Amino acid sequence: MTLPNDARRRTDVTIATAHPSHASAAGNPALTSALAIAVIAAATLAGAWFFQLVLEIMPCPLCLEQRYAYYLAVPLGAVVALTAARDAPRPVLLAGLVILGLVALANAGLGTYHAGVEWGFWPGPTDCTGPMVDFGKAGSLLDQLDKVKVVRCDEVQWRFLGISLAGYNVLISLLMAAIAGWGVMRAAKA
Repeated sequence: MTLPNDARRRTDVTIATAHPSHASAAGNPALTSALAIAVIAAATLAGAWFFQLVLEIMPCPLCLEQRYAYYLAVPLGAVVALTAARDAPRPVLLAGLVILGLVALANAGLGTYHAGVEWGFWPGPTDCTGPMVDFGKAGSLLDQLDKVKVVRCDEVQWRFLGISLAGYNVLISLLMAAIAGWGVMRAAKA
């Protein structure tokens, strides 16, 4: 059954006033983008921990540094989403989204650096790249050091479709930055 336009508009208004959360979620780009960023960041961290704990693909020092942005994006995205749901002032929401976007862009830069180290485009940090030096078996301290496994930043442990985890971090971070940018543009117009 098709309703006439007037009846359809009255029904939409009735639904929006009866369920204001549905109306505000659909019409609140700051809420939508902040929540999307928080969910994407949480899912990415869950994936990183799955690779580490279940598949036993240990992270290198650069991998661990790339997680910091997600550790910040989850709670900050949740706070921005919560404040957006409570109709916080627009400058506060825009500032939160801008911070989320900048954090994501910085993380994309770090991921690009790491991917470049993996491909051999430039040298990586000395603590996890370069030649391994064999100091010999001069004592128990050296025996203990031999048992320590250093995860190298310049060796790819896993690739899918030719892209390493550092490469996927770049793509995910750019997606989060784009979502934050969309949220800023839409919230600024609202």
